[in-house]
Amino acid sequence: MTSSFCGPLQINLKLILVSGKTKEFLFSPNDSATDIAKHVYDNWPMDWEEEQVSSPTILRLIYQGRFLHGNVTLGALKLPHGKTTVMHLVARETLPEPNSQGQRNREKTGESNCCVIL
Repeated sequence: MTSSFCGPLQINLKLILVSGKTKEFLFSPNDSATDIAKHVYDNWPMDWEEEQVSSPTILRLIYQGRFLHGNVTLGALKLPHGKTTVMHLVARETLPEPNSQGQRNREKTGESNCCVIL
């Protein structure tokens, strides 16, 4: 998991909770979203006490507006080493299905992919 030295291969993640509270953690490029959730759960910051969750399995990372699936590593995201990357951390039981949001929005607005014939 995370190593104790702060070298150039470390990735600094600044995690933001829904409440707006933040905390920075160091991870290896080989760490996955699941590894990160477990590490944060096991090292839950004292000032996040009100947001404490019951299990690391419900912690989800959001990066650039997308939920990260458990096996995605920081290295696969090509995050810069030695710089701070911001991600959101939320408690959520399940991940949304890929593209389900776009489909739902089209159903609500009545939008479709067909053409208008005049």
